[in-house]
Amino acid sequence: MNSEKSSSKTTTYQRPSEDELRDKLTELQYQVTQQEGTERPFQNAFWDEKREGLYVDIVSGEPLFCSRDKFDSGTGWPSFSRPVEPTRIVERTDRKLFMERTEVRSREGDSHLGHLFADGPAPTGLRYCINSASLRFIPRESLEEEGYGDYLKLFE
Repeated sequence: MNSEKSSSKTTTYQRPSEDELRDKLTELQYQVTQQEGTERPFQNAFWDEKREGLYVDIVSGEPLFCSRDKFDSGTGWPSFSRPVEPTRIVERTDRKLFMERTEVRSREGDSHLGHLFADGPAPTGLRYCINSASLRFIPRESLEEEGYGDYLKLFE
């Protein structure tokens, strides 16, 4: 799990062992994050989530996306125009399904999150199309108690 969770800038996030992952994750979460699966559109936890908060990697806890950057893409998956901290995202070329796409992964957790497309809204023009099963949502009012108090500034 996370080696630390505090409001400190020195917070580190780690990928759990394989045994811990198997114990911690649901079958769908494991399939999506560890086997590059995809959940069903419009039938996932966060595609229609409207509350303010932070989306973190279900595996490592590293902060990934803010609700203020979430938009309705009409795809049935949560979509974001940018990550909270770009250095927490790793992009890889994905040539599965007979096309070339950009896969998005978390840096520390190495979780498959979804894909990146260049059809998002201004100002970035990007759409991070993310599987809910790869995320844990922390409502704004719980950020401090969950150890993510530094991210309250995103909602000022």
